[in-house]
Amino acid sequence: MAPIRPRRSVLYMPGANDRALEKSRSLAADAVILDLEDSVAPDAKIEARQKVCAIVKEGGYGRREVIIRPNALETAWGTADILAAASAAPDAILVPKVQHPGDIISAAKILKSVNAPEKTKLWAMMETPHAILHAAAIAAVGADPENRLVCLVMGTNDLLKESRARALHDRFAVVPWLAMAVVAARGYGLDIIDGVYNDFKDEKGFRNECEHGRTLGMDGKTLIHPSQVAPCNEIFSPSEEEVTWSKKIIRAFEEPENVYKGVITVDGKMVERLHLVQAKRTVAIANSVKEIEEWF
Repeated sequence: MAPIRPRRSVLYMPGANDRALEKSRSLAADAVILDLEDSVAPDAKIEARQKVCAIVKEGGYGRREVIIRPNALETAWGTADILAAASAAPDAILVPKVQHPGDIISAAKILKSVNAPEKTKLWAMMETPHAILHAAAIAAVGADPENRLVCLVMGTNDLLKESRARALHDRFAVVPWLAMAVVAARGYGLDIIDGVYNDFKDEKGFRNECEHGRTLGMDGKTLIHPSQVAPCNEIFSPSEEEVTWSKKIIRAFEEPENVYKGVITVDGKMVERLHLVQAKRTVAIANSVKEIEEWF
């Protein structure tokens, strides 16, 4: 089983921007996505690839998870991007424009063919109508470790564009897609990261959307600006109340008379073993967050 790690804040950084790449080593984000796709102009693609792979090889990211997003395989840059990314050995490669399970399987086969290190996993960008229609099948690919899939990332801007839906603050149109992807991810033990909030100067709106994503079951949120990191970490971290309650559940099930019980009562509330699993994850995430904060 893969170790439980926080993925509260996942910050996109443009691969063609030297200053942004250097800054990515010092920000308090749980993960950074070094982007070769949307944020890079066509005439800067090759140079961006070289810069990103070089800085990943240099290291210096500490506890941060480092992800490279290549261009899609069907583009002129895609194959070279993923081969270069594999040689740089990031924590993950974010496969863009995923439409069906074969996109992940193909990427995994490429990584295997070049003996990419086992630590380099795959994340899937869920940003097309077909990705939502095939969400369960895409997530199911993660059941086989050979496919390396560990996380889904929502591309809400692209989904809105391709569906012609209105981008309202209540995310009325987006909720069904998010919910489908969350259920698919959970069905196959994957993490899932919410889409970006475009107005980085609107902290209130951003906080509301973080709370909304967490309520839906997201593990964290993708970000477009460093100012979004701190509030995102705060909202997606387990609260003191959640940790205290989780520890109570764990202690209660550890009592000799409860070790083999499926259902017990804690503080007058019925608690099942599924709540014990949730409690252990909450405490593990809280402990990891504490370690990260002490490291920073």
